[in-house]
This record gives sequence, C-alpha cells and structure tokens, in this order.
Amino acid sequence: MTTLDRPPTSSGPWTADEMVTVAAARTLRSGQACIAADGLPARAADLARRLHAPDLLRIDGSGRIGDLGTVGAPELHAYWIQSGRIDVGLLSGAQIDVFGNLNTTVLGDYAEPDVRLPGAGSAPEIAASCREIVVVMRHRLRAFVERVDFVTALGFGTGQLDRALLGMRGGGPRRVITDLGVLEPDPATSELALTAVHPGVGVEQVRAETGWTLEVSDDLLVTDPPTPHELATLRSLVTGSPEWQGR
Repeated sequence: MTTLDRPPTSSGPWTADEMVTVAAARTLRSGQACIAADGLPARAADLARRLHAPDLLRIDGSGRIGDLGTVGAPELHAYWIQSGRIDVGLLSGAQIDVFGNLNTTVLGDYAEPDVRLPGAGSAPEIAASCREIVVVMRHRLRAFVERVDFVTALGFGTGQLDRALLGMRGGGPRRVITDLGVLEPDPATSELALTAVHPGVGVEQVRAETGWTLEVSDDLLVTDPPTPHELATLRSLVTGSPEWQGR
C-alpha cells in the first residue's frame, strides 16, 4: 500500500468485486488454516491458494478440509473450529456494525422481520473461536449500520471487553475488506475505522456508504491495485478456465 496524499481519480480495468477479492486474498498466507464462507470469501481463499499461498489449508462449511477429504459436522465443529485450530475465518453478512458484529439472520424485528435471511450456519462458532476474522463484503449504506438488527456472529459486541467477558477464544475481527477500502478496529475502542481506500475511491464516498460516524486513520493508505497476473488468475478461476487444470 502507499500513503494517501490526494484522493485517487481512476479505478482502473477491474470490477469492484475483483478489487475486494484480490485485497482479501492478499491477507492469507501459506501454512494457515482458513475457513471461508460462500461467495466472495471463498473466492478470495481460492485465489490466494493459486497466487501465493499454495499450502493454505482451505476449509469450507460443508466439512471439506483441503485435499484431506470431508469430515462430519461434529468433527468440523469440535476438532477444527471450537478448538482454535483455524487461523483465519473469512466471513460476510447482510449487515455489519461499528463493532464488527455480523447479521445473517433477520432484517427488522426478530419476531416480525422485514426479511428473513439464510441464518447462522457455522458463523457464530467461527467468529468466537478462530484466531482472527476477516470480513469480506460489499460496502453499502444498508449493510454498514450503527447497530445490526440481530447479532448472528459476534465481533466486539458493545465494546472492547465483551469478548473476554464471554470467554471467547478467538481474537475477533482484524479487518473488514470491502469494495471501497479496508476498515480495522481501533486499538482503544474496537470501533471500526477506515485505514485504507482502494484506487479511485475517496474518503467521502466511503463515509456516505457507512451508517455511523466513520473515523479515518491519520495514516490512511491506498491499496495497491490488482496486478495483471492477479486479475488474469482470478478471471480464469471464476470462468473455470482450463488454465487451472492440474494445478
């Protein structure tokens, strides 16, 4: 990343989803165990394996453990997730709030919701137990709210002490990567603050899509743009190109 000295003016030859996927993939390393939700998180994990992290142990919610095969739900939850054996959980949601709590349950009142969402799956355990959580989602005002309508997966609850008071093993959200930039918890308050914008994105654009008073880092960065190799690799992955056969 480079230090921001003026608002970027051009987004370049990539889509918003490609930018967020590449940025998320860059956070993963070989040797880590990573469990990824469907959609953009899963795509980021697969991209990382093909680009720079061939030994990333990729786990999904169905119990598939890399090339080791598939385990049942009891082993996935008890041996892998709850035990703290997973380094990184890649999650997403319909809503996220200022403390990184995620909602995939309902929009509106729980008893009489406006929209009933797919539900929790393994997200609550992943959020509680993984060593760190990276949230990957599109940055929209309806999704980035001051308080989620329902806490499906706990981030920092209502503040910095909540995870410890609840005895949670994992470290909680370390970053939220969106199609506009990167947010990270403030060390003093655990509130999400803007630490980087993607090329072509200005601070006011991010603030306009955020439902709380968004703090901005004094050392705001601009994300390095996707390289041609990253884009070609991602596009071949998405389209199922024969380029991947045998890799």
